[in-house]
Amino acid sequence: MNIYSALKLLHLGAVILFLGNIITGLFWMRRADRTNDLSLISFTMKGIIASDKWFTIPGVIIITAGGFGAAVSGGLPLLKTGWIFWSIVLFSISGVVFAIKVVPLQQKVYKLTFSEAEGFDWSLYRSQLKEWERWGLIALLTPLAAMAMMVLKIPVASIF
Repeated sequence: MNIYSALKLLHLGAVILFLGNIITGLFWMRRADRTNDLSLISFTMKGIIASDKWFTIPGVIIITAGGFGAAVSGGLPLLKTGWIFWSIVLFSISGVVFAIKVVPLQQKVYKLTFSEAEGFDWSLYRSQLKEWERWGLIALLTPLAAMAMMVLKIPVASIF
């Protein structure tokens, strides 16, 4: 196996881990929410926050390093190859959305679950959760589009 193939395999494995973690987080939180059980909702969000620490963030690092390394070793110019450039843009948008919107909303939702059951503000919780789901969906769809662009090598022009 040459270095290009090894880095590409590393890159793809990290993409699977990264996307799978986002998808399962959205799935499990939706299921926990349907129970109306604050302890289960809290437990689920705590698990999502932990899985981001252990899977999403390392996934980003490995995706980036493996992808850049594969492109360089394969002789593909990062900024002049349209499908690579726009995939980087989409992946970056996902990262910004995750850092600026998703993470703070996860913390808010998690903290809300510590309220007493009788005094729990379900409407505030639901509005925060809905916003988390919306931003989480954006943080998911942008790297999914990037993945499709990379796999299909969609012929788009770079701006460079």
